[in-house]
Amino acid sequence: VPSSTTSSLFCKNFTHKMKTAVAATLIASAAAFAPQSANTRTNTALEAGKFASKLQYVPCIPVEKLPSPGSATSGVAGGLAICIAVDPSGSVFALGDKCPPVNQPLSFGKVDGSTIQDPVLGTKFSLKTGEVVGPWCPAGIGKLLGGLFDPIGVNSYPVKKKGANIEVQVDVNAKANFESQYWSGVLDAQGKSNGKYY
Repeated sequence: VPSSTTSSLFCKNFTHKMKTAVAATLIASAAAFAPQSANTRTNTALEAGKFASKLQYVPCIPVEKLPSPGSATSGVAGGLAICIAVDPSGSVFALGDKCPPVNQPLSFGKVDGSTIQDPVLGTKFSLKTGEVVGPWCPAGIGKLLGGLFDPIGVNSYPVKKKGANIEVQVDVNAKANFESQYWSGVLDAQGKSNGKYY
Protein backbone atom coordinates (compact mmCIF):
# COMPACT_ATOMS: atom_id res chain seq x y z
CA VAL A 1 0.00 0.00 0.00
CA PRO A 2 1.48 3.38 -0.93
CA SER A 3 2.27 5.65 2.01
CA SER A 4 -0.06 8.43 0.76
CA THR A 5 -3.03 6.00 0.87
CA THR A 6 -2.08 4.88 4.38
CA SER A 7 -1.74 8.49 5.46
CA SER A 8 -5.10 9.36 3.94
CA LEU A 9 -6.82 6.44 5.71
CA PHE A 10 -5.19 7.45 9.00
CA CYS A 11 -6.42 11.06 8.61
CA LYS A 12 -9.99 9.96 7.80
CA ASN A 13 -10.04 7.56 10.77
CA PHE A 14 -8.55 10.21 13.08
CA THR A 15 -11.04 12.85 11.86
CA HIS A 16 -13.96 10.46 12.46
CA LYS A 17 -12.73 9.73 16.00
CA MET A 18 -12.30 13.45 16.74
CA LYS A 19 -15.82 14.24 15.48
CA THR A 20 -17.21 11.45 17.67
CA ALA A 21 -15.29 12.74 20.71
CA VAL A 22 -16.49 16.32 20.16
CA ALA A 23 -20.10 15.16 19.71
CA ALA A 24 -19.93 13.07 22.90
CA THR A 25 -18.49 16.04 24.82
CA LEU A 26 -21.27 18.34 23.60
CA ILE A 27 -23.96 15.82 24.54
CA ALA A 28 -22.46 15.32 28.01
CA SER A 29 -22.22 19.10 28.50
CA ALA A 30 -25.86 19.59 27.50
CA ALA A 31 -26.91 16.83 29.90
CA ALA A 32 -25.40 18.80 32.77
CA PHE A 33 -28.03 21.52 32.17
CA ALA A 34 -30.98 19.14 31.75
CA PRO A 35 -33.80 19.38 34.33
CA GLN A 36 -33.49 16.95 37.19
CA SER A 37 -36.22 14.45 38.02
CA ALA A 38 -38.28 14.87 41.17
CA ASN A 39 -36.83 13.51 44.39
CA THR A 40 -38.72 10.33 45.27
CA ARG A 41 -36.76 9.36 48.37
CA THR A 42 -38.49 8.93 51.68
CA ASN A 43 -37.56 11.18 54.60
CA THR A 44 -34.82 9.92 56.89
CA ALA A 45 -32.97 11.38 59.82
CA LEU A 46 -30.15 12.26 57.43
CA GLU A 47 -32.47 14.36 55.28
CA ALA A 48 -33.10 17.43 57.41
CA GLY A 49 -36.35 19.32 56.96
CA LYS A 50 -36.67 22.94 55.92
CA PHE A 51 -36.12 25.61 58.52
CA ALA A 52 -38.58 28.47 58.75
CA SER A 53 -37.42 31.73 57.23
CA LYS A 54 -36.06 34.08 59.91
CA LEU A 55 -35.17 37.62 58.82
CA GLN A 56 -32.91 39.63 61.07
CA TYR A 57 -30.15 42.22 60.89
CA VAL A 58 -26.70 40.71 61.44
CA PRO A 59 -23.24 42.32 61.33
CA CYS A 60 -21.57 42.14 57.91
CA ILE A 61 -18.52 44.41 57.96
CA PRO A 62 -17.08 46.96 60.40
CA VAL A 63 -17.87 50.59 59.51
CA GLU A 64 -14.12 51.24 59.19
CA LYS A 65 -14.01 48.72 56.29
CA LEU A 66 -16.79 50.51 54.38
CA PRO A 67 -15.52 51.17 50.84
CA SER A 68 -15.13 54.68 49.46
CA PRO A 69 -17.95 56.10 47.29
CA GLY A 70 -18.04 54.44 43.87
CA SER A 71 -16.62 51.10 45.04
CA ALA A 72 -17.59 47.83 46.72
CA THR A 73 -16.26 45.21 49.13
CA SER A 74 -17.30 41.77 50.30
CA GLY A 75 -18.58 40.56 53.64
CA VAL A 76 -20.48 37.71 55.24
CA ALA A 77 -23.86 38.03 56.96
CA GLY A 78 -25.68 35.01 58.35
CA GLY A 79 -23.37 32.70 56.38
CA LEU A 80 -24.22 34.42 53.07
CA ALA A 81 -21.67 36.14 50.81
CA ILE A 82 -22.66 39.82 50.62
CA CYS A 83 -21.44 42.64 48.38
CA ILE A 84 -21.45 46.00 50.17
CA ALA A 85 -21.48 48.79 47.56
CA VAL A 86 -21.34 52.54 48.04
CA ASP A 87 -22.70 54.71 45.24
CA PRO A 88 -20.99 58.01 44.28
CA SER A 89 -23.29 60.00 46.61
CA GLY A 90 -22.32 57.82 49.61
CA SER A 91 -25.47 55.65 49.92
CA VAL A 92 -24.75 52.08 51.06
CA PHE A 93 -26.32 49.01 49.42
CA ALA A 94 -26.14 45.27 50.09
CA LEU A 95 -26.43 42.66 47.32
CA GLY A 96 -25.67 38.97 46.92
CA ASP A 97 -21.96 38.64 46.09
CA LYS A 98 -22.39 35.99 43.38
CA CYS A 99 -22.84 37.24 39.79
CA PRO A 100 -25.01 34.99 37.65
CA PRO A 101 -24.52 32.90 35.62
CA VAL A 102 -21.04 31.79 36.79
CA ASN A 103 -20.91 33.17 40.36
CA GLN A 104 -17.82 35.38 40.29
CA PRO A 105 -17.73 37.99 43.11
CA LEU A 106 -19.88 41.05 42.41
CA SER A 107 -17.79 42.94 44.98
CA PHE A 108 -14.98 43.06 42.38
CA GLY A 109 -17.33 45.03 40.11
CA LYS A 110 -17.36 48.72 39.25
CA VAL A 111 -19.98 50.95 40.89
CA ASP A 112 -21.29 53.49 38.39
CA GLY A 113 -24.17 55.72 39.44
CA SER A 114 -27.03 53.47 40.51
CA THR A 115 -25.56 50.20 39.17
CA ILE A 116 -22.69 47.81 39.76
CA GLN A 117 -21.12 46.01 36.81
CA ASP A 118 -20.13 42.33 36.76
CA PRO A 119 -16.31 42.43 36.45
CA VAL A 120 -16.11 39.53 33.98
CA LEU A 121 -19.28 39.33 31.89
CA GLY A 122 -20.25 43.01 31.97
CA THR A 123 -23.86 42.73 33.20
CA LYS A 124 -25.02 45.73 35.24
CA PHE A 125 -27.21 45.22 38.32
CA SER A 126 -29.34 47.83 40.09
CA LEU A 127 -27.92 48.72 43.50
CA LYS A 128 -31.47 49.14 44.86
CA THR A 129 -33.20 46.03 43.50
CA GLY A 130 -30.46 43.71 42.20
CA GLU A 131 -32.27 43.47 38.85
CA VAL A 132 -30.40 43.38 35.54
CA VAL A 133 -30.08 46.86 33.99
CA GLY A 134 -29.28 46.93 30.27
CA PRO A 135 -27.89 44.07 28.21
CA TRP A 136 -27.28 40.63 29.72
CA CYS A 137 -23.64 39.43 29.64
CA PRO A 138 -22.44 41.92 26.99
CA ALA A 139 -18.66 41.63 27.46
CA GLY A 140 -16.05 39.08 26.43
CA ILE A 141 -17.00 35.47 27.06
CA GLY A 142 -20.35 36.74 28.36
CA LYS A 143 -21.53 37.01 24.76
CA LEU A 144 -21.20 33.22 24.53
CA LEU A 145 -22.35 32.30 28.05
CA GLY A 146 -25.19 34.81 28.17
CA GLY A 147 -27.08 32.96 25.44
CA LEU A 148 -27.12 29.78 27.51
CA PHE A 149 -28.88 31.34 30.52
CA ASP A 150 -31.91 33.55 31.04
CA PRO A 151 -31.16 36.96 32.56
CA ILE A 152 -31.41 36.86 36.34
CA GLY A 153 -30.62 39.46 38.98
CA VAL A 154 -28.91 39.18 42.34
CA ASN A 155 -30.53 39.37 45.77
CA SER A 156 -30.73 42.77 47.39
CA TYR A 157 -30.88 43.21 51.16
CA PRO A 158 -31.84 46.01 53.55
CA VAL A 159 -28.73 47.51 55.13
CA LYS A 160 -28.11 49.84 58.09
CA LYS A 161 -25.31 51.18 60.25
CA LYS A 162 -25.49 50.11 63.89
CA GLY A 163 -22.69 51.06 66.23
CA ALA A 164 -19.35 50.03 64.74
CA ASN A 165 -20.90 47.69 62.15
CA ILE A 166 -22.74 47.69 58.85
CA GLU A 167 -25.62 45.28 59.35
CA VAL A 168 -27.57 43.47 56.65
CA GLN A 169 -31.03 41.93 57.00
CA VAL A 170 -30.86 38.33 55.81
CA ASP A 171 -32.66 35.05 56.32
CA VAL A 172 -30.39 33.55 58.97
CA ASN A 173 -31.75 30.08 58.12
CA ALA A 174 -30.96 30.32 54.37
CA LYS A 175 -27.55 28.64 54.74
CA ALA A 176 -28.98 25.83 56.88
CA ASN A 177 -31.75 25.23 54.32
CA PHE A 178 -29.23 25.08 51.49
CA GLU A 179 -26.94 22.75 53.39
CA SER A 180 -29.80 20.43 54.37
CA GLN A 181 -30.38 19.74 50.69
CA TYR A 182 -26.66 19.70 49.82
CA TRP A 183 -25.67 17.05 52.34
CA SER A 184 -28.62 14.90 51.39
CA GLY A 185 -27.53 15.05 47.74
CA VAL A 186 -23.93 14.17 48.57
CA LEU A 187 -25.02 11.24 50.70
CA ASP A 188 -27.44 10.07 48.01
CA ALA A 189 -24.67 10.16 45.42
CA GLN A 190 -22.76 7.76 47.68
CA GLY A 191 -25.81 5.55 48.12
CA LYS A 192 -26.37 6.30 51.80
CA SER A 193 -29.19 8.86 51.93
CA ASN A 194 -31.84 6.28 52.71
CA GLY A 195 -29.53 4.18 54.86
CA LYS A 196 -28.86 1.59 52.14
CA TYR A 197 -26.26 0.97 49.48
CA TYR A 198 -27.15 0.60 45.82
